[in-house]
Amino acid sequence: MELELKIKMNEKLFLRDPEQTELGKKIIQYSIQLIHKNGFEAFTFKKLAENIGTTEAGIYRYFENKHRLLIYLTAWYWSWLEYSVAIHNNNIDDPTVKLKRIINLLALTVEDDLKTSHINENILHQIVIAEGSKAYLTNHVSEDNKDQLFKPYKDLCAKIGDIILECNSQYKYPKSLANTIIEMAHFQNYFMKYLPALTDFGNNKDELEIVSFLSDLVFSSIKQK
Repeated sequence: MELELKIKMNEKLFLRDPEQTELGKKIIQYSIQLIHKNGFEAFTFKKLAENIGTTEAGIYRYFENKHRLLIYLTAWYWSWLEYSVAIHNNNIDDPTVKLKRIINLLALTVEDDLKTSHINENILHQIVIAEGSKAYLTNHVSEDNKDQLFKPYKDLCAKIGDIILECNSQYKYPKSLANTIIEMAHFQNYFMKYLPALTDFGNNKDELEIVSFLSDLVFSSIKQK
């Protein structure tokens, strides 16, 4: 018997919890597929409804707009990634090893988690790389932040920051370095594929080179080898 992973989401992200119904799960599943295929700008609830075989009004019963759905997807991913960090670092005492494992999780291709049958983490990871910043680069980011819509991302950064401090308790910028690792991993991955002149990895397109770059950046910064 396989266990199903359930992630509790901020109730302000949705009008009706999509995890509680089959239609809700289809909304999540098919929105991931469509955003990945066509991009967030071209994505609409009308197109989503056509692919699911439901009505546009039915989707609006779950999410007030597509931007709120994007925040839901990115928040879900950050929560899942924090869970993955905990699993991969279970029973590991050496903080340097922990941090190296985190860099691998951030920089390497994500495998689909079979414990989440309606969510393909591999595709969702690619959406987060290409579209994730659109969740918070808005004019109403302060209002969304007051509703704690970005808490999963903050929690992940805090966890990474704590491990950075385990490596060097005197390091002054753990939070800044933590989110830099995340964003840099995504930018370098995206540039490697689509704007190779902006990276040193455009020719080989080898994710392991991104891992090496991030490791050099991080451990040089915190003076740990």
